[in-house]
Amino acid sequence: MSASMESSMFTPHKYFLAHISLDCVVFGFHENQLKVLLAKLKGRDEWGLPGGFVGIQETAEYAASRVLKERTGLDQVFLQQFYVFSDPDRGEQLKEVESLKAISGSAIDIEWFKQRFISIGFYALVEFSQVEPTPDVISDACQWWDLAEVSKLMLDHNLILQKALETLRLQLNYQPIGYNLLPATFTMPELQRLYEAILGKQLDRRNFHRKITGYGILKKLNERRTGVAHKAPDLYSFDLDKYHQALKEGLQGGW
Repeated sequence: MSASMESSMFTPHKYFLAHISLDCVVFGFHENQLKVLLAKLKGRDEWGLPGGFVGIQETAEYAASRVLKERTGLDQVFLQQFYVFSDPDRGEQLKEVESLKAISGSAIDIEWFKQRFISIGFYALVEFSQVEPTPDVISDACQWWDLAEVSKLMLDHNLILQKALETLRLQLNYQPIGYNLLPATFTMPELQRLYEAILGKQLDRRNFHRKITGYGILKKLNERRTGVAHKAPDLYSFDLDKYHQALKEGLQGGW
């Protein structure tokens, strides 16, 4: 939540829909590792996913975009709704409410926070180097974590993260991925390592090359990656027209 909305944090019924929250799983890719953006609530040791509430005059998608802009500084991101979390026991919001009360030093609408919240899950794919992780007024920190190093998160955020990763893996079977996670130009090994990081398994180099080029979504450039120890690999970029067409129409085959 941005500083400009600080007052709404303490009287949320004036600004936000009751019973509905959202949680955002922000994926990035850096140094061959899949990353996830996490925030740490002030006064607590737990980390969790960036999240927030849906404004009375907002769509859920707009609210998610707002939350992501506040955490990443990015206006345009690939954003996908993937699941609704509605377990009656998922909340335990009262613990967080007491923390907020200590942070703010003023009265808050505790009963509003104690409601049962159904959370809409969104995942976002962003280019790591473009993100400026930014904590909000109730967070001590906001930073990237290696996906493999994430342990116990607050509330049911481990489940939300796992569901997002499962959805991302399924997406690889019928949609292209990479444009939102890689720089404008990249090598075939870099693209393969991204797919391997998402899938959690190694892929055969020749089969990967044959399959990914067969989709027709890549453009081979007349330049190579310089400053590498081995033979300079060719550089590629995405053919955005064909990439977006594949997002709409789907790809054939899985990984």
